Amino acid sequence: MQENTIRYGIWSILAMLLLVAAVKRENHFDKTEKNASDTLDWPKSFGFGRKASAIQIAAWDIDISPDGKGLPAGEGNVLQGREIYALKCAACHGATGTEGPNDRLVAAPDSVGKSTGASIDARRTDVRRIKAIGTYWPYATTVFDYIRRAMPFNQPGSLTDQEVYSLTAFLLNANGLWDEKVTLNAKNLPKVKMPARNNFVPDDRTDGPEIR
Repeated sequence: MQENTIRYGIWSILAMLLLVAAVKRENHFDKTEKNASDTLDWPKSFGFGRKASAIQIAAWDIDISPDGKGLPAGEGNVLQGREIYALKCAACHGATGTEGPNDRLVAAPDSVGKSTGASIDARRTDVRRIKAIGTYWPYATTVFDYIRRAMPFNQPGSLTDQEVYSLTAFLLNANGLWDEKVTLNAKNLPKVKMPARNNFVPDDRTDGPEIR
């Protein structure tokens, strides 16, 4: 008697499981068919946005390679760059590019440590710890690219190419990397040898999280 009761219980449980599975399967197919039918009347396009014109694409296609590919025509000089910097950049980066409050731009070895009377070697050691243009940026063309693309902070993209060349010349000069008397242009900018160029190495690790 007890054995029959156990068998009956087992068969009852199996029957309930099969019933639940059948109901779920039916609901799944109903939902799939309903979702498919909901999209039958959808338009091919919802009309969001519009096709970009060649002029609009060109306005964003302004990246510049380390070798200078992409640099526009034009030129600039340190004197003009100094005036533009005082007018449009000093409020965020300081009068000389060292005061802030935003990122420090200048870290010329000759200007670091003078107030403390530190030796030239000590100044150069200290200056390498500052992530400024002259100590951290590997390519001079990146200075031009970033200024033209993102500066000034309140009006990015508002500078003319000549203004960007002049600002780049001024900042390179302030970091001891450009002669004040030489005009900067697309031909000579890529030739500037940045002190930090060889300080960046490819991350060739293959075992574990590849984050440096």
